[in-house]
Amino acid sequence: MEGKTGDATDDEEEEEEEEEDEDDDDEDSGAEIEDDDEEGFDDEDEFDDDVEHDDDDLDTEDNELEELEERAEARKKTTEKQSAAALCVGVGSFADPDDLPGLAHFLEHMVFMGSLKYPDENGFDAFLKKHGGSDNASTDCERTVFQFDVQRKYFKEALDRWAQFFIHPLMIRDAIDREVEAVDSEYQLARPSDANRKEMLFGSLARPGHPMGKFFWGNAETLKHEPKKNNIDTHARLREFWMRYYSAHYMTLVVQSKETLDTLEKWVTEIFSQIPNNGLPKPNFGHLTDPFDTPAFNKLYRVVPIRKIHALTITWALPPQQQHYRVKPLHYISWLVGHEGKGSILSYLRKKCWALALFGGNGETGFEQNSTYSVFSISITLTDEGYEHFYEVAHTVFQYLKMLQKLGPEKRIFEEIQKIEDNEFHYQEQTDPVEYVENMCENMQLYPLQDFLTGDQLLFEYKPEVIAEALHQLVPQKANLVLLSGANEGKCDLKEKWFGTQYSMEDVENSWAEMWKNNFKLNPDLHLPAENKYIATDFLLKAFDCPETEYPVKIVNTPQGCLWYKKDNKFKIPKAYIRFHLISPLIQKSAANVVLFDIFVNILTHNLAEPAYEADVAQLEYKLVAGEHGLIIRVKGFNHKLPLLFQLIIDYLADFSSTPAVFTMITEQLKKTYFNILIKPETLAKDVRLLVLEYARWSMIDKYRALMDGLSLESLLSFVREFKSQLFVEGLVQGNVTSTESMDFLKYVVDKLNFRPLEQEMSVQFQVVQLPSGHHLCKVRALNRGDANSEVTVYYQSGTRSLKEYTLMELLVMHMEEPCFDFLRTKQTLGYHVYPTCRNTSGILGFSVTVGTQATKYNSEVVDKKIEEFLSSFEEKIENLTEDAFNTQVTALIKLKECEDTHLGEEVDRNWNEVVTQQYLFDRLAHEIEALKSFSKSDLVSWFKAHRGPGSKMLSVHVVGFGKYELEEDGTPCGEDSNSSCESMQLTYLPTSPLLADSTIPITDIRAFTSTLNLLPYHKIVK
Repeated sequence: MEGKTGDATDDEEEEEEEEEDEDDDDEDSGAEIEDDDEEGFDDEDEFDDDVEHDDDDLDTEDNELEELEERAEARKKTTEKQSAAALCVGVGSFADPDDLPGLAHFLEHMVFMGSLKYPDENGFDAFLKKHGGSDNASTDCERTVFQFDVQRKYFKEALDRWAQFFIHPLMIRDAIDREVEAVDSEYQLARPSDANRKEMLFGSLARPGHPMGKFFWGNAETLKHEPKKNNIDTHARLREFWMRYYSAHYMTLVVQSKETLDTLEKWVTEIFSQIPNNGLPKPNFGHLTDPFDTPAFNKLYRVVPIRKIHALTITWALPPQQQHYRVKPLHYISWLVGHEGKGSILSYLRKKCWALALFGGNGETGFEQNSTYSVFSISITLTDEGYEHFYEVAHTVFQYLKMLQKLGPEKRIFEEIQKIEDNEFHYQEQTDPVEYVENMCENMQLYPLQDFLTGDQLLFEYKPEVIAEALHQLVPQKANLVLLSGANEGKCDLKEKWFGTQYSMEDVENSWAEMWKNNFKLNPDLHLPAENKYIATDFLLKAFDCPETEYPVKIVNTPQGCLWYKKDNKFKIPKAYIRFHLISPLIQKSAANVVLFDIFVNILTHNLAEPAYEADVAQLEYKLVAGEHGLIIRVKGFNHKLPLLFQLIIDYLADFSSTPAVFTMITEQLKKTYFNILIKPETLAKDVRLLVLEYARWSMIDKYRALMDGLSLESLLSFVREFKSQLFVEGLVQGNVTSTESMDFLKYVVDKLNFRPLEQEMSVQFQVVQLPSGHHLCKVRALNRGDANSEVTVYYQSGTRSLKEYTLMELLVMHMEEPCFDFLRTKQTLGYHVYPTCRNTSGILGFSVTVGTQATKYNSEVVDKKIEEFLSSFEEKIENLTEDAFNTQVTALIKLKECEDTHLGEEVDRNWNEVVTQQYLFDRLAHEIEALKSFSKSDLVSWFKAHRGPGSKMLSVHVVGFGKYELEEDGTPCGEDSNSSCESMQLTYLPTSPLLADSTIPITDIRAFTSTLNLLPYHKIVK
């Protein structure tokens, strides 16, 4: 795929992220192993429940539609989006002083800790939380961005509070020491990420003294201990940095709200004109070109990764390309290099079973594109076989680039890309206001006024000479090769200073180096892509062929499946969303079946990759998800050619096959995937928690073991035959599609797969155990010895509850968010990630508080105690809440639920969640709003107390990292090994220390513990 990354921000987070980009739900087509998304349901898995079968005929009665129409009329409400603002300072980590690495990032944290006008340290966060808002910030190489959103009613006050951070931040000494810990925790969380490690290593190859080689993150060492040793006053230096660089004349500001432009202009002038302007020239690094023009760059680097992966990354450092934004030469090149259709690099490597994925290009982050250079990189995920042939893989890439250089740029291809980008821009759906303003304030730093809105998206002019100039830089002699593999362990004698990455450096093997220097032969299997048949040309909006409804309606209902449908009349764009759930009782029968299902979905995706790639490029996206109880197929994009893609997917599903080579390749990769999920403390903690709560669930460890025990291609093919023979299929179609066309989608699935209906209705949700009263503690060792991160979650089980009680729990958690952050992170500095969550586990309600900490700083039981301390102080806090403060929070939650969808996808996600969980309460939000209006403060207090009383059902899950505050089995302090993981991949239960021994009941064998418990009945939160 052609790569374009952005900053990923976690909803549950307060501050800022500089993390590996997790794939957005639908960002890219392909397969996904359902790592139980905690979104949507706000937790756990997509669960489903009994299917209501009417009779066998199609349900065409209109009365259901009329009833829905009446209900819709009754609650036409006015809703509005959040208001949002973003400010970009034209300075970032490049400006860090040499003796204080990470200062720019630290300042971005510190300016938020109170201002002269509003001195309360957590005041801004508290204000936003109270009014349904959120904020974030991020530091890049040459830019620092701050953004927030809030209910429109409070926008002006929020702007005033926020602006003070740029007018007169307090930055008191006492806060500095505490906030260093947050920066340090963020660095510790970033350490086990291969993407961050690779970036850090890459930067270290820059010429001495070039800012690309700086340590941008900062940590306790660089911002606290070293400065102390060298008598550096960090407080004074922060102030100095702020005065020098946070100057109005290189800030850009974007505000978005439903006020008139005149009003907004008046507010901005009034509020922001006090930001100081020092008149000093903006720091400029443009003269420091060719950061990587060093002999060390053009070598082969072998690197030991954290995750199990083989990957080859080929990188070139080019002159800065930003000024060519009207042509976007790198976009053109990456479009071809990242193509996956016939004649492409990846198509060739897949046929050889050498590679699974390829992405190339420039991610447009400040690290990859700044005033000193632009990167062009090609990353290939290799199979075990591909790792053995990595030089051949690199050679294939060089052959393709040489072919492009020989042919020169082609106008046909440029115009195809231009057409696709134009369509996408013209019919784009609105983005979330806070994302939009963030993007815009950066664009204002990069483009001239007339291109603020379009500069980053459109291709304006075809200049073959500009493209050719970039292309001719991409030659083997100028390339940097990085080979990532666990097989490098023990062979790497060098260590990167900040992240401890083990690596080695060597010359490219002589025979290859000689060949690449000379005029090597082209590869006849590589050629340019053919013309794309999936590009939409019909953008007409269709007429209704049935009554208009506010919510989806069931238009087909047979023993084999049913279909929900809603024609869009709100967003009025020529796009559609198609989602299907193919439900089967076969999947959960054994751990081996769950694994076979994962293998099946991954091979199916592999088989589709080439034929479906053109559709993917033409903005028709698809994703196949191995759900807990069935195969989920998601397709979206311009409706004109969407049926072609949907039928292609179903055809490949119907005629599924696999070669032994592909089977081996995918199973080897799946072992790595499972392993990589298990070594992350946060995903292991979730696996352990759900293993305790959901009876009959197969854990990731069970799956890993079943896979390691070995499965055959025969067993896969027989599993797939059985899976396809008996199903219940449920679909949702929304957008610019008629009901007749929608019925055809379901008909196509039923006709093509030709399956029998399920023998009995299937309850597709797990049964949940009833926790006994008391505080249960399940404490396990993390599986990556090189990782200091621990995860502590304290969960309270509530039980089978009504929709009203669920809403009360949501309100409780909302009240908890800001005090939780303030107590556990700001004051106690336990970790960077701290958050409460409202939990819906297969229909069973609960809530939890989670803290990500480090074993190098805290023992997990100390953290557990602190969470308890927080909850006790919180009880007091809500008892002393004024009715006024209570009502403000209720209003904030109502407003969030009334907030209109910014694009059709949001509405579809919400409706699909009702379908896939078989709850069908499409007007859930209206019921929740109704419930919220009925609550009083005393309801909240007694609800919280009821969960905390003597009969409370608590489960603490600790995944314990490696560091001096945790003990080894023999009672000695735990050391961090650089990179070894526990190959056996089994849970090591740890004993409780005296700190919690008296107050908790240990769980030292999950299966033994849960086998003695009662099961709660199947339950859905619908009444």
